Amino acid sequence: MSETSQSHPYLLQLDGAARERRWTNVRPRDAATLIVIDRSTSMPKLLMGKRHHGHKFMPGKFVFPGGGIEKHDRQMVVAGALEPIVEQRLMQRVQRPTMSRARALALAAIRETFEETGLLIGSKDYGMPDRAPEGPWADFAKLGVFPHLEDLHMVARAITPPRRPKRFDARFFAVDRTAIVDEVPGVIGPDSELVELVWVPMDEAKHLDLPPVTAVILLELADRIEAGFGHHLPVPFYHEVNRAFVRELL
Repeated sequence: MSETSQSHPYLLQLDGAARERRWTNVRPRDAATLIVIDRSTSMPKLLMGKRHHGHKFMPGKFVFPGGGIEKHDRQMVVAGALEPIVEQRLMQRVQRPTMSRARALALAAIRETFEETGLLIGSKDYGMPDRAPEGPWADFAKLGVFPHLEDLHMVARAITPPRRPKRFDARFFAVDRTAIVDEVPGVIGPDSELVELVWVPMDEAKHLDLPPVTAVILLELADRIEAGFGHHLPVPFYHEVNRAFVRELL
């Protein structure tokens, strides 16, 4: 079932966003974002980073960590598999769905979070991974951290409209702050991709300078938390049809 802006208010924010469409159209790249939530207080807090003003892509915006799948995301060993319903939804509405692709999306969210914030999401209960590929995953192995997929929730999916400078087929995951098991200092700074990292109360986050899709995901996340934050809850999928966004439930 798909909804339009006439039937769902969140779509108005996406349809109303000003977007130049002067670039050559490209296929959206598989990508993943991770929302870390602190629910230890009555008002949940979200981990958000401010992008460097010098970036061509979303300069100065507050965002959740995320980015595209890299080849080593398909090779990293893990502790704890994705919940079956999460895996199932990651394989819906895609060409050539596979469990390895679903797993790589979840791992991309964890790796991108580490690269952009220095925070390691996972478990130290299983010793040191012995088959970690080179790059960021080698840092997980050195610190004795296995990425842990079982606690990841899928909360949304969104595809960038056509003829934009960069296009992503982004899956938005969420995890509790307790999943952070280690940190590498010095990642955030004036010359980094993220110049600031803050824990923002959910009711204040909507007042930050946000990309339109991030503002909508915040609304979806608030609804999901109010509904109990269970894996069983449907996952909204935002994409364009005839130059207008639709909201489909997975």
